[in-house]
Amino acid sequence: MSFLIKTIANAVALAVAVWLLSDITLTGDTTGDKTITLILVALLFGLVNLVVKPIAKLLSLPVLVLTLGLFALVINALMLLLTSWLADKLDIGFHVEGFGTALLGGLIVAIVSWAMELVLPDGK
Repeated sequence: MSFLIKTIANAVALAVAVWLLSDITLTGDTTGDKTITLILVALLFGLVNLVVKPIAKLLSLPVLVLTLGLFALVINALMLLLTSWLADKLDIGFHVEGFGTALLGGLIVAIVSWAMELVLPDGK
């Protein structure tokens, strides 16, 4: 799947998580500001998933096997929290409040991203 399509899927998934969960906030004065912030967060989230997530999955492989893959939800939550922390350091208006919210947000992002990948063309 192309980088642009994956970024759009992440942006839509993050927007749905922001819309559904009040403890995930996206700041901006206008709709255009919020859209730009959302795209920046989607790029940051994609970078975190590209670099950090494979390492986290490799290091937690025994736990993933033991829990039959359910620990992947915890890894998704941690990636969302890491994205929130990095967005704070880079002064991007995105914040996730707490691990429980990150767990639900990670689940929402995973489901919506999967659905978006089914709908959007992948160039094949």
